[in-house]
Amino acid sequence: MKEIKIRSLSGILVLLGVLVLVPFVIWFMVHTGSHPEMSKDMKVLRILGSGVGGGLLALLVLSGLYKVEPNQSVVLSLFGKYIGTNRNQGLHCNNPFMTKKKVSLRVRNFESGRMKVNDSGGSPIEIAAIVVWEVDDSAEAVFKVDDYESFVQIQSEAAIRSMATSHPYEPHEDGDVSLRSHPAEVSEHMKKEIQARLSEAGINVIEARLSHLAYAPEIAHAMLQRQQAGAIIAARQQIVEGAVGMVEMALNGLKERGVVDLDEERQAAMVSNLLVVLCSQSSTQPVINTGSIY
Repeated sequence: MKEIKIRSLSGILVLLGVLVLVPFVIWFMVHTGSHPEMSKDMKVLRILGSGVGGGLLALLVLSGLYKVEPNQSVVLSLFGKYIGTNRNQGLHCNNPFMTKKKVSLRVRNFESGRMKVNDSGGSPIEIAAIVVWEVDDSAEAVFKVDDYESFVQIQSEAAIRSMATSHPYEPHEDGDVSLRSHPAEVSEHMKKEIQARLSEAGINVIEARLSHLAYAPEIAHAMLQRQQAGAIIAARQQIVEGAVGMVEMALNGLKERGVVDLDEERQAAMVSNLLVVLCSQSSTQPVINTGSIY
């Protein structure tokens, strides 16, 4: 069921017509009561008839009035049949027997609670997201689902869970799209997952992004130790690579300038000492050799 736009009578004109009808009915009642040639019973009958009829007509017309505010639509149905949707702002009038249901078209956001799920590697994580959405088709939002706001909440959480299980928390290899290192790609994937579930209800997803992401408490400490170990290994690897480069530069400099000619054994000893000095975490204690190096 797709939304059908419908036009309505101007509510201002209808209201003015009712205001004109009221004094006319009063004038008619007064004129009838003062008619000299009409019997008393006929006068009473015409006065009651015009008063009751005019009042019922005015109430009937007034019951068809409704207003449409900015960023709002009114879904009209008659005896269970969908007639159309009015999105024009202002005061309008339609068939008074129509059922009128107002639907907000304003942009809304929904923040899920913290959910515990397993990532693609099986590690338990906590995740939460913010979904920004709006009603795009009022007819589908009203007639295709029972409560579209509850539908948005439940289906969004289901989509977030599905998205979280398809990515690892951290990248295991270069190029892996993970929840922590690729927020833009993850947000786009999550938006598509949610939109696919909410399109049937006439909902348009504007944005979806993570608001909370962490390892579950039961493994948070172990994962923190793993991250710290990985950082230490990466740092030591960089230190060693730099130290090797510095030792190579020192040996080449001594050889090119002819400062000293070392055999392989002395070169190995020099390399060992330089690597200890450069890679050690604490300050080294020098030992001064006052004799011959041979």
